[in-house]
Amino acid sequence: MNRVYVCSCFGITEQQVKQHAEKGACTPRQIASACKAGTDCGSCVRRIQAILGRGACPRRELVDQGRPVLADLTEAPGLDEAA
Repeated sequence: MNRVYVCSCFGITEQQVKQHAEKGACTPRQIASACKAGTDCGSCVRRIQAILGRGACPRRELVDQGRPVLADLTEAPGLDEAA
């Protein structure tokens, strides 16, 4: 399996970022909430933005309305419960 790492700090792959996006994470901040990618050195944030920009966000309408979109990600590994 070919693994392309997006976030070296936390070992997050491009495929993992795409999976979180498919579950509703539409912004780098939401990706960070799901798996911590982009929260340490920050060098991967532009790459995450590029990945998110390639596909349509399945829950963009909810984001635009200010409604929660990450309910499905609460059980994702690496999610910080403290908010």
